[in-house]
Amino acid sequence: MADCVGIKLGTIIDNFHLNVIYGPEGYRNRRIITEDVNRPGLQLTGFFDYFDKDRMQLLGLVEISYLKEIPAAKRAVVFDTLFSYRTPAVIFARGLQPYPECLEMAKKHQQVILGTKENTADIMSTLIAYLRSALSPTITRSGVLVEVYGEGVMLAGESGVGKSETAIELVKRGHRLIADDAVEIRRSPIGGLVGTAPELIRHYIELRGIGVVDVRRLFGMSAVKFDSAIDMMIQLESWKEGKLYDRLGADDHFVSLLDVSIPTLTIPVKPGRNLAVIIEVAAMNNRNKKMGYNAALEFSLQVDSHIDQKYLEMNPK
Repeated sequence: MADCVGIKLGTIIDNFHLNVIYGPEGYRNRRIITEDVNRPGLQLTGFFDYFDKDRMQLLGLVEISYLKEIPAAKRAVVFDTLFSYRTPAVIFARGLQPYPECLEMAKKHQQVILGTKENTADIMSTLIAYLRSALSPTITRSGVLVEVYGEGVMLAGESGVGKSETAIELVKRGHRLIADDAVEIRRSPIGGLVGTAPELIRHYIELRGIGVVDVRRLFGMSAVKFDSAIDMMIQLESWKEGKLYDRLGADDHFVSLLDVSIPTLTIPVKPGRNLAVIIEVAAMNNRNKKMGYNAALEFSLQVDSHIDQKYLEMNPK
């Protein structure tokens, strides 16, 4: 199994409160590299064609009932064959206990045996959903991620342009910080992008002249959030005299991350501009667009209608 990708088995055990019935040395560091979970019904009967040994195996009432009907010697052969594939772990659901033959073969093949009291279907669906999220493609990008009026807004731009200062002003205005300096971005299983902060710098923000501050300690738990969908990206850049900036907003621009397109804006920065207020308006406007209302297009239609009306008044038939 790969040792540099995937998620550690120990993390799954902790997050799902699984009981360790048998764990050989180093079992917590074993890696899960696939999002699927298998119920090995066919494998218990001896059919291993297309069997994916990288999946965790889940045994429920159906599998245990089948094993109960066969002799102990045959059960030993079944587990000997199944465990020889060295799957990441075998989980017994519904509080069911493994047969003695199962534990014997688990020790022989160093197979991890786990248990849970959860219903088989429930633990399978939640495990798959968790793995799909944890194993989804991930990249890290420089920037700041804040949640403004429920919209995840990622601020990008050159170092020193004012991303962190803008973020702290937004926090003071009641919005929430997700990440400063580096944003870990993953593709959501249901579409879209989700951003979070690297664990080492989570809840911290750097302000030049002050240093690193803990936003959670200064402003309280309501000022931070673990992760957020990324609904739009705002590129902050120093104001360039002579450059034409979009003043109407009728044309939508997008940036692609992990093959997902998200709306993007470029906002010029110069003294006197209240960036926090501008970003609040941008977030609300983006939310309006998602709900089907585009102010720029409506304004364009009104202007066109006004011009057409004036033309008709000046050129009556």
